[in-house]
This record gives sequence, C-alpha cells and structure tokens, in this order.
Amino acid sequence: MTGVPASAAGGSSGAQGARGPAAAADGVASEVSGSASAEGATGSEGRPARGGKIAAAAVNQASVWNVANLLTMLRLVLVPGFVALMLADGGYDPAWRSLAWAAFAIAMITDLFDGHLARTYNLVTDFGKIADPIADKAIMGAALICLSSLGDLPWWVTVVILGRELGITLLRFLVIRYGVIPASRGGKLKTLTQGVAVGMYVLALTGWLATLRFWVMAVAVVLTVVTGLDYVRQAIVLRRRGIAERAAALEEKDS
Repeated sequence: MTGVPASAAGGSSGAQGARGPAAAADGVASEVSGSASAEGATGSEGRPARGGKIAAAAVNQASVWNVANLLTMLRLVLVPGFVALMLADGGYDPAWRSLAWAAFAIAMITDLFDGHLARTYNLVTDFGKIADPIADKAIMGAALICLSSLGDLPWWVTVVILGRELGITLLRFLVIRYGVIPASRGGKLKTLTQGVAVGMYVLALTGWLATLRFWVMAVAVVLTVVTGLDYVRQAIVLRRRGIAERAAALEEKDS
C-alpha cells in the first residue's frame, strides 16, 4: 500500500489543529485590539475620549488670549500706573496729572471697545465676563479715591458712586437665577458722564472749566442714583416674575 503513515497523518492533522487555535487567537487579539482602538477614540457608549476632551479644553483655553481680553488686561495693568501718576510729586503737578489723565482716557476708551469686539466676533469668555466689570470698577474707583484723598472731590460723591456700582453688581448676582438685568440707555449715559466728569477732575483745570466740571459731575451723580434705583426696580420685578413662573411650573407638574 502506498498510503501515508499514520504518524505522518497525525502530525499533519496536529499541526493544522495547532495552527487553527493560534489563528483563532490571532483573530480574537485583532478584534480586541481594534475594539480597544475604537473605544479609545470614541470612549464607551460613543462618548468622546478623555484625550479628545482635554484637547478641546486646551483649544478653548487658548481663546482666552483674544483682543477683547487683552484690552481688559490692559485696563487692569493701567490701574496701578494711573495711581502712581496721579499721586506723583504730591498729586498737584499739572504735568503728572496730564499723564494720569492720558492713562485714565486709554482705560475708558478700551472699555468702549472690548465688550463690542467680544460680542461682535464671538470672543466672549468666562475670563472676560469676570475681568471686564472688575477692570471697570477698579479704574473708576482708583480715580475717585485718589481725587477725594487729594481734596479735589468730596468723599460723599465717591461713596455714592462706588456704593451704587458695587451694590448693583451684587444685586445682579443675587437675581441671576431668575434672569439677567439688561444694560439700559440710562446706564450707558451714566457711564459716559462719569468718565467725562472724572476725567475733567483728574486734569488740573481752572476758571470756567473748573466750574463746568462741577456741573458735569453733578449730572453724573444724579444719573448714578436714578439708574441705580431703576436697576433695583428691575431686579424686584424680575425676581417676582421668576418666582411666579416657578410656582406655575410646579402646579402644572403636580396636576
């Protein structure tokens, strides 16, 4: 007979049997590897991978360094510089006061542009939301306190303006759960009038210009009080409306 020996046949079959499990193992390993790769890319249940989230967060964080936020940072940096110029040489040197006015004017001008740029070009960031009002209050507060400490402006004017600004800021945070109090035209006019009045006081003016700045500041104080009371009214209305809407929503849910 010319048949294949049993030992050889058995060896061949054993080799095939050995290669079969090995190939199956390789296939399983490939599937597991592919599954792990897919899961690493998309995460479990189709969620983005952790690395993807970190990368996205890094991109969003980089957007903090935009032109609107840089203008806000410039205002913050100008505050100590303004104070140093304002109080240089006793605080009454016309040349130093002129330089202080230039710093104050730059800060006020950038305040007009940073918010507009952020809204127009979608550059709004959490940093800007926090830093912008801080920069506004810082430069105005520094100017008012310096003027009152030098005797150029009565302290009660500084207390009224800063008290109103800080009070309205706190009020906005208290009612933010019910909605946002929008900026009014009166509030914008108040800001403009305050800036002009304080700027005129920073300069060492005499004669009729000194008289004019008194009346500009008087208008600024009146607008400060009137718009402050209007914000309080809006906050009360907003809170009552929010409470009523929540109560109506709860009644509808219960029914």
